[in-house]
Amino acid sequence: MPSERKLDLTAIKNLVVAGWTGRNTAALEAHIKELEALGVKRPKSVPIFYRNAMSLLTTAPEIQVMGDKSSGEVEFVLYSLDDGMWLGVGSDHTDRQAETINVTLSKQMCAKPVGPVLWRYDEVKPHWDKLTLRSFVPGDGKRRLYQEGPVTNMRAPEELIKLYTGGDRLAPGMAMFCGTFAVHGGISSAGTFDMELEDPVLGRKLTHGYSIVSLPDEG
Repeated sequence: MPSERKLDLTAIKNLVVAGWTGRNTAALEAHIKELEALGVKRPKSVPIFYRNAMSLLTTAPEIQVMGDKSSGEVEFVLYSLDDGMWLGVGSDHTDRQAETINVTLSKQMCAKPVGPVLWRYDEVKPHWDKLTLRSFVPGDGKRRLYQEGPVTNMRAPEELIKLYTGGDRLAPGMAMFCGTFAVHGGISSAGTFDMELEDPVLGRKLTHGYSIVSLPDEG
């Protein structure tokens, strides 16, 4: 049987969010341009790694944000735990208004929802190119496909780890969000965000969804 374990957030001591990790130059440029359309400056390097407070990680079914200018992004998430590396699904929920001022600030402003179940990375590594990420938002009274693509749209986990650490592994207790890709129909703020990571080889999915509650912006 494939291995699974529940995520214990108390085991996570450090959180890093990797941005602009696209392997395909055209797809990466598309994501950069859709954010430029919102006023977000191009990154100074690609990929780039943002340190975030680990307290932002949550498996709760609801998050609270300021105003209505935030949105989710589906990503695969790597966890370095006491018994090796594990894989999960998460959303780099980001304040898009703040992102036009300072990307690091925007990454820190919102909770980072993650799925509560993990897969052992070594069990999916042999068929890594078969894994698919998807996200969904409300649209026309039903759930609309918002993002979809193979995990190979992003750089491989080993490459991202080496670029960040200079070595071949993450420090124990570290979680790393590993990047996303362009959306269908433009970036959208929505009241719910659903995500999944599908492994068709082993016939399973990691899923998680959350609702977004907007708090008033009093200026």
